[in-house]
Amino acid sequence: MKDLLRTADLSRDDVELLISTAADFAADPLRASSALANRTVAIYMTKPSTRTRLASETAVAHLGGVPIFIRGDELQLGRGETIADTARIISGYASALIVRTFAQSDVDELGAYSTIPVINALTDDDHPTQLLADWITIRETFGKDIAGRKFVYFGDGNNMSHAWLTMGAIMGAHVVAATPEGKWAPDADVVAHAQEIAKETGATIEISHDAHSAAKNASVIYTDVWMSMGDPENDRAEKMKVLAPFAVNSDLMKLAVDDAVFMHCLPAHRGEEVSADVIDGPRSIVWREAQHRRTTIQALLYHLVRGEVKGR
Repeated sequence: MKDLLRTADLSRDDVELLISTAADFAADPLRASSALANRTVAIYMTKPSTRTRLASETAVAHLGGVPIFIRGDELQLGRGETIADTARIISGYASALIVRTFAQSDVDELGAYSTIPVINALTDDDHPTQLLADWITIRETFGKDIAGRKFVYFGDGNNMSHAWLTMGAIMGAHVVAATPEGKWAPDADVVAHAQEIAKETGATIEISHDAHSAAKNASVIYTDVWMSMGDPENDRAEKMKVLAPFAVNSDLMKLAVDDAVFMHCLPAHRGEEVSADVIDGPRSIVWREAQHRRTTIQALLYHLVRGEVKGR
């Protein structure tokens, strides 16, 4: 597999390889410090970023490479050059391309016309690099045996809910997306695809519209911001009202199992999708989760450049 364009591209073996290598990089960030020696990695972002940008640039540096950060307004794309031509040009200079943008179709086209690995570092549809960081953090917390455990996402049926369901299916887990009904529920095609993967892996894919029922006996309670980048501002009032029952607070956490943890892809808005006492409390593992954005991107670069990610 040349690229990582979607979470669903990964096999269970790929995920196991990547989180194993990420664990090695967590223990020793410089263990492969010449893997990208004298090579560059382009990091193209049209959306603001804290964790993804810092993780990507640090991962490249730890592999001995040079990161080249490019904002959306810094390429000739803004003056009409095609995505295909841009992909061909970047391929001539860099050894890999990390992309954080809006449209999934833009990432797909970059992958199609690049001769170097392209990594989706977030689109409006998916967020595969975040889910790799989530699953190494889950592995550190609970080990490999997840039988009987339930992993629940609360809130907007957005790109994170899509990636959460898909990765859970790949990993053979019991995963739930607890969201409102209607336009803020996960995309039906994504749910159907996750259910197809689950038939192969033994996973359980569940969609719930009842936050309290979903939280009962959960091992992980996960959420994301309610207003994502690019969401229409005129949706805010309605969205806040509809999503309010899915806010993660101490009462919701009490419904989970005794060793349950709280996770969030960040940034967080305390008092909206999560209360301060939860995200800043003893059951929160969000900071370790955030640190693994670097280790997993580092593992992805290491194995994609070597052609060692096989795909489904």
